Amino acid sequence: MKKKLGLTSKIFIGLILGLLTGIVLNNVGPSYVRDTILVGGIFELLGQLFLRGINMLVVPLVFISLVNGAASMSDIRKLGRVGTKTLLFYLVTTAVAITFAIGVAYVINPGVGLDMSKLVKSEPTIQAAKPLVQVIYEMIPKNPFAAMVEGSMLQIIVFALLLGASLTALGEKAQKVTEIFNQLNEVIMKIVDFVMLLAPYGVFALIARTFASLGFDAMEPLAKYMLAVLLALFLHTTVTYSGLLVIFARLNPIRFFKKFAPAMGVAFSTSSSNATIPVTLETVEEKIGASKNIASFTIPLGATINMDGTSIMQGVATVFISQLYGLPLSMSAILTVILTATLASIGTAGVPGVGLIMLSMVLTAVGLPVEGIALIIGIDRILDMTRTAVNITGDAICTTIVSKLEGEFDENIFNSDEEEATA
Repeated sequence: MKKKLGLTSKIFIGLILGLLTGIVLNNVGPSYVRDTILVGGIFELLGQLFLRGINMLVVPLVFISLVNGAASMSDIRKLGRVGTKTLLFYLVTTAVAITFAIGVAYVINPGVGLDMSKLVKSEPTIQAAKPLVQVIYEMIPKNPFAAMVEGSMLQIIVFALLLGASLTALGEKAQKVTEIFNQLNEVIMKIVDFVMLLAPYGVFALIARTFASLGFDAMEPLAKYMLAVLLALFLHTTVTYSGLLVIFARLNPIRFFKKFAPAMGVAFSTSSSNATIPVTLETVEEKIGASKNIASFTIPLGATINMDGTSIMQGVATVFISQLYGLPLSMSAILTVILTATLASIGTAGVPGVGLIMLSMVLTAVGLPVEGIALIIGIDRILDMTRTAVNITGDAICTTIVSKLEGEFDENIFNSDEEEATA
């Protein structure tokens, strides 16, 4: 019995076929069949169906996921200091990650030299810069329902966090409402699955349309985009995580990464922080020496709110897309990207593919064309695997540091060889 192709394989096939089709059409030259029937007809229809499906999910996914993420922090009150340190670590490292990503993107400039503005029907315009004070107070919505209708992402995020925190504070009194949001989260994730069934066809159409218009000129920026994401992921892991491990835990980063490598391998292959939780827990407790009580809180929470790798992709992709469309980001827009991606990380589900939907949210927050996702979605699975490994590494680093600060870290386990630890 033949094994069915998975979604990743289908998307990759769609990418390759779209690339080849686009290059062939680009070499054929302008014609009614190419420009009207294929590029402006079939490819436009399939691509827009997929993009509109993604756009449709942004507001409900962000709102419901963030409410659940905030409501899941009920253990913070019980754990006191541990909860505060953990939450602070996750939010600060996520902000550092996306700042790192934007810096690397501006050094490499992956989107410079390619003009994709002609591929959108309306002239792309970025939102006018606002004073920082105005950005901050406008985060509080006058009308949360109007914010949802208008897609005001920062306002939606703030309201969702307040609602989730209120559910946590009410506890048993709001249990039924919390359960409803849990069920809604399962429903919205199922809709994500349905929309992603269109992904192979949408990728084919969007890539074919792009390369039919731009030809080989689109290859170099795509390679530079991948390089920028991978470099930012590497630097954040080796500089930020290693530095925190040395400063706060006085531990050898090389020994840590050597012991944690198997868990990173599982995360790389599954592209899911949630699926890797059992392996991550076992590794940080039995090979690294973290406290079981602390790990049982920090690891599941990290799979929900700690998405440094995903934030890095969003930072690089935002700069990349702004350069593709010739729309330089103002300092206000950059701060909005950092703030939006950091807060949104709380609601990013630890499953494959959701990062792209969250990226469309970040693009919407600063007024960039969502169509820019077309060029990166085909290669996103490769980057998704890598950034998931970074996500769970952040969870493990946090667990190790908090365990050490709380005096519940077993250095004998950490300093032992693999054979001794498993004997």
